[in-house]
Amino acid sequence: MTSKTPWIILLILWMIGSTWWHVCKIKHLCPDASQSNVTSGDTTFLTTPAGADGYTIADGNRFRLELPGHFSFSTSGANANMNTLGPSRRGGSLEPMIKYLKNNSGRTLEVVGYYSPAEVNKTDFPNLGLARAEGIKQYLVQQGLSAESITTKGEERNLPFAAKGDSLYGGIDFAFGGNESTETELTTTPSTTSLVVMDEPITEKELAETQKYTSVFEPIDLYFPLGEANYIKTDETKKFFDEAVKYLSSHKDKKLLLTGHTDNTGPEEANMRLSRDRANDVKSKLRKSGIESDQIEVSAKGESEPKADNKTMSGRKANRRVTVVVR
Repeated sequence: MTSKTPWIILLILWMIGSTWWHVCKIKHLCPDASQSNVTSGDTTFLTTPAGADGYTIADGNRFRLELPGHFSFSTSGANANMNTLGPSRRGGSLEPMIKYLKNNSGRTLEVVGYYSPAEVNKTDFPNLGLARAEGIKQYLVQQGLSAESITTKGEERNLPFAAKGDSLYGGIDFAFGGNESTETELTTTPSTTSLVVMDEPITEKELAETQKYTSVFEPIDLYFPLGEANYIKTDETKKFFDEAVKYLSSHKDKKLLLTGHTDNTGPEEANMRLSRDRANDVKSKLRKSGIESDQIEVSAKGESEPKADNKTMSGRKANRRVTVVVR
């Protein structure tokens, strides 16, 4: 070994150390031992492990859910990666929040979607935050929550990006509101959750079965299973539409009027939109029965014409309907 060998070794070590410092500390391109990556398709999302930087969803002192991770999105992407909330066995599931809202129908939920000014909005929504919030709302409705009890909005915010800048975490927040629940009280202890039932619920199916056909000129209400677009069919609704098809086919100057209604949960503007959407869903299905499109007229009343008391769960269910009649 020559006298120059120690210097060569030191030079090599210095070069390795300098490269590591530049890549890991300056460029932040080295993986962090406290973080793990979850791959979905072509996108890598940052996952925050349990106990490192969790996320809490709370409705005052009524409900609290602590999650080990955050929602994650690809940069400029609208679809959330739910896996980054953490595995269900570690409390990563939104199921406790969904159960809480189902059992306390007086409570409403606002989903806030955040977006960074550095991102590009590739969606049809006014901003990327609203698109992200609407995606979460769709997921919650698929899990059985009422679309009428969930509102959305988007807000600009500086969000934390993953080291390589190809993903971010955060992006979603929740705010609770609405009436105090008169049907249930949620009591939590470290190990149990119990419900005290205070009002006997009436199901949408039972409401649908109260409707009786007398004439196509007498209104009949359609009801829907929670979170579904298809109305509940009964013998009475079948009689109504069978007769309506016959009558309208020979009376082209007459129309079938579909009027959507909601309860008073959530913003009035959102309820008006929801009532119109549900009536339009019914219209699209009735077109298959042979009724001409120009003979079906859609109207939206939102929360303006309740048929029952919105202060009770059964009353709110009765108000969420589409009224049909021939005019």
